[in-house]
Amino acid sequence: MHSSWIILKGITYTLSEIEQGQFKSNAENSALRFCHSWLNGENEFTLQTSGSTGKPKPISVTRDQLKASADLTNSFLNLQRGYTSLICLDTRYIAGIMMLVRSMEAGMNMYIVEPTANPFEKIAPGITVDFMALVPYQLETILRSTNRSDLDKLKIALIGGAPLSNKIRDELKSFSCTFYATYGMTETLSHIALQKLNGENAQNFFQTLNDISIQVDQRGCLIINAPHLGPNSIITNDMVELISENQFRWLGRIDNVINSGGVKVIPEKIESVITPLMADLNLVNRFFIAGISDLTLGEAVTLFVEGEIPDKNLEQILLQRMKENLGKYEVPKSIRYAPKFIQTETGKINKLKTLELIHLD
Repeated sequence: MHSSWIILKGITYTLSEIEQGQFKSNAENSALRFCHSWLNGENEFTLQTSGSTGKPKPISVTRDQLKASADLTNSFLNLQRGYTSLICLDTRYIAGIMMLVRSMEAGMNMYIVEPTANPFEKIAPGITVDFMALVPYQLETILRSTNRSDLDKLKIALIGGAPLSNKIRDELKSFSCTFYATYGMTETLSHIALQKLNGENAQNFFQTLNDISIQVDQRGCLIINAPHLGPNSIITNDMVELISENQFRWLGRIDNVINSGGVKVIPEKIESVITPLMADLNLVNRFFIAGISDLTLGEAVTLFVEGEIPDKNLEQILLQRMKENLGKYEVPKSIRYAPKFIQTETGKINKLKTLELIHLD
């Protein structure tokens, strides 16, 4: 049922040592503390939301709920005893915690590294990893590094936390490792749906895990029915295109929608168009779209860029290309700059905090 070993900070721990609380190091060990609680039969766990879409808050979940969620993923992906999982997400939050639970319940070994842009740099020689979960920033860093080929040594990789650009999706097609985009949140105990990004039967939609069904409300937002999470449906603020009771396309968050001149504009849709335009101009700045108050329009669509576009000519070219590729009401009315975006502890851009910072300037 459980994994045979865990490596953290280069130190190997057996599960019996962890079960007895015999930690050999005072290093960053939230993972060991969680595993100790799990192995000792803890039934209640308090999780912290990331704060990317609102104020961080604690939620209480049961062991049975965490185990059921892990079992759904393990079954869907056919994760097996003896695999080695690379855990490179913060284990104080749900994505990292669920990697621990999946590993222990499937009987996988665990190699745990601190969250970093390129987790492969932290792995000792001779360790072969079969399964990992990472955020897009980590994936992009690996793709641009000498560790790129290490992705092909994996069997399965999960990617979550933010949308992937079409450029990165295209790059993944050349790998033998199977990549899945994930959809989920703390309240759903990590993902409830996966999208296969490469190989045979690659998808342009999310497929729910077994026993989970979906519908939409009058706003066009996703409603999740997951028996293992309880009898009540989970109502989200995610706008989706429903394909079936088990398949959907994610469009964006309704609380991000910009009302510009009476027209509702979805920032995430605009961002997906701007991403390749930025890449074509070799602009690597992070960015996002949001609305700012405007006397005429109510809200003006605005492009917020981290750092600066180094050349004013490039800025003008970008503005022109946005006009050519976006609808009339989608074209940003201006570009605003911030020296550094504010991030959540899980590495996501905190748009609200960043906007507050910019508005203070």
